Amino acid sequence: MPPLPPDATAAGILDDLLTLARKAGADAADALLVDSAAMSMSQRLGKPEEVQRAESGDLGLRVFVGKRQAIVSSSDRSSALLKELAERAVAMARLVPEDGYCGLADPESLARDWPDLDLCDSAEPVAEDLLAQIAELEETALAVPGVSNSEGADAGWSRSTVTLAASNGFSGGYSVSRRSLSVSVLAGSGTGMERDYDYHSTVYAADLESPVTIGRRAGERVVARLNPRKVATQAVPVVFDPRVAGGLLGHLTGAISGAAIARGTSFLKDKMGQAIFAPGITIVDDPHIRRGLRSKPFDAEGQPGQRRNLIDGGVLTTWLMDLRSARQLGLASTGHASRGTGGPPGPGATNVYLTPGTETPEQLIADIGQGFYVTSLMGSGVNGITGDYSRGASGFWIEDGKIAFPVAEITIAGNLKDMFLSLRPANDLEFRHGVDSPTVRVEGMTVAGT
Repeated sequence: MPPLPPDATAAGILDDLLTLARKAGADAADALLVDSAAMSMSQRLGKPEEVQRAESGDLGLRVFVGKRQAIVSSSDRSSALLKELAERAVAMARLVPEDGYCGLADPESLARDWPDLDLCDSAEPVAEDLLAQIAELEETALAVPGVSNSEGADAGWSRSTVTLAASNGFSGGYSVSRRSLSVSVLAGSGTGMERDYDYHSTVYAADLESPVTIGRRAGERVVARLNPRKVATQAVPVVFDPRVAGGLLGHLTGAISGAAIARGTSFLKDKMGQAIFAPGITIVDDPHIRRGLRSKPFDAEGQPGQRRNLIDGGVLTTWLMDLRSARQLGLASTGHASRGTGGPPGPGATNVYLTPGTETPEQLIADIGQGFYVTSLMGSGVNGITGDYSRGASGFWIEDGKIAFPVAEITIAGNLKDMFLSLRPANDLEFRHGVDSPTVRVEGMTVAGT
């Protein structure tokens, strides 16, 4: 379909800024304008703690003088400031070292049309409705038998309009919205106290789970964690709950970022075209999921996006590239540029998901004599250069194919190369986070306990 026109006022500001940049001596330029509004509410134990509303407008200009670039940003969009901003950016660009890989896209590669992804809910909530939601959310969680205290409940809403224009002829814009609910509660007392949470975030309010559903799930989760045990150090299958399994996909997308590949700092730098997962595994990146949490009609350099199988039948098929990393690698951008108003573009994934398998989660663990079901991860012990993986974890011990008892103060360790190759998904994929996975099983990880 034809692209929706960018907001006329925003487009006019950016056109003026680009003209001023060229007059100041820039050979090329692009500019980004982001207008945002947000509201958040929180309460704890029935008492409101925070009510916030914020509105902002941020403007970023990137200019090129030969192979030199500079970026400036401001929240002021007055005519006098725009002229000063353009002149300052060009003066800065003349002082920085050359970058042989920087530059705008060729006009023939620009996105010319894009789908309507239905990314913005026009309805803005009133504060009283959000307060009523968090009251019901916290009350439901506290009513679960065994829950002893609350760390609070939160509700949030935001809406942003993004407009991008460049001297190569690109002009486009879109709006996105978010609604969210979250609650964190405690069970037990003293040194035996446990904490857990639940949350949900969507583009449209109509798609958000009810406060009762979220609150009850948070309460049930924390009560199930009471009286955890420790286990002896051993090598066992580890099963990742969907809440944490998406983190494995995040490690994959970080490792196939074009920037990391160009620097040679990824454990997958020489694995293109090779099987790094089992033959049945497919992992998708799709910027065009309707109402997707990480959907966008075009990338931050005006490049078109498309659905891609990052992993197809276990085989690594592509890097995630913006223009700069693509030029470094002698390839074409994959439309994965992402940026804010104050920095240059860099490659980033969109909606990523692991396609589901055929087994239920119960079937996935049915043949495990001794194993670990992970529901929470702590720390960031992942080495992107070697793939070594070590994280603090808690969850439940598996005995004879069944969940047996809660465990805590555990460390799980392995190497992502081995973990990817043995990874096996269940059939319970849900789209909740923007990076989504079903329950997955990984063989032979080291579980370190007492």
